[in-house]
Amino acid sequence: MITVHHLNNSRSQRVIWLLEELGVPYEVKRYERDTKTMLAPPELRAVHPLGKSPVITDGDRTVAETGAIAEYLVDTYGEGRLVPPAGSDEKLRYTYWLHFAEGSAMPPLVMTLVFGALPSRVPFFIRPVARLISDNVQKSFLRPNIDAQLALMESELGRSAFFGGADFTAADVMMSFPVEAGANRGEGLGDHPKLLAWLATIHARPAYRTALERGGAYAYA
Repeated sequence: MITVHHLNNSRSQRVIWLLEELGVPYEVKRYERDTKTMLAPPELRAVHPLGKSPVITDGDRTVAETGAIAEYLVDTYGEGRLVPPAGSDEKLRYTYWLHFAEGSAMPPLVMTLVFGALPSRVPFFIRPVARLISDNVQKSFLRPNIDAQLALMESELGRSAFFGGADFTAADVMMSFPVEAGANRGEGLGDHPKLLAWLATIHARPAYRTALERGGAYAYA
């Protein structure tokens, strides 16, 4: 039996969703963030040395990192589902977006969160300087990068309905979190109708809805 070590409002929601799409039996072990630091609790270190989610256990195997988990589940349990045929152009696109989600999309979103919180985390007498630094980094570096990535995503969905081609794949599962996070921060997705339509499509999938029930409250749904 697969166990999903699930942290609230985290990347691990995608793992639950992927398992629902594949129809693989699993159980969820929930962990709650520290309400002050928003970090994972120390109990997760007993599962993986870094103490972060997502991580799954499958028998005597422990698999961490969302992209690695997605590949493991599709390769082990997919039986050809949720992945384009090997050697196809769609498979190349699929692989790109499967890894783009964490490799390119998430870092500027995380940095935006960090720099946005910076002024409130420093002594009050240097907050004006911290706020100036935060605003400049976000305006000159982070927002342009996020905008460029959103434009790329919008263009990609102009080619096909999903990130891996005409059919829904695990790449769409992986891309859900950065797109959902982006939609809930800053300027949102108002200028990206194809991304908004794609979000509506994936949110309507029965497996997505069931995963929300299994995973619990999820701020980005």
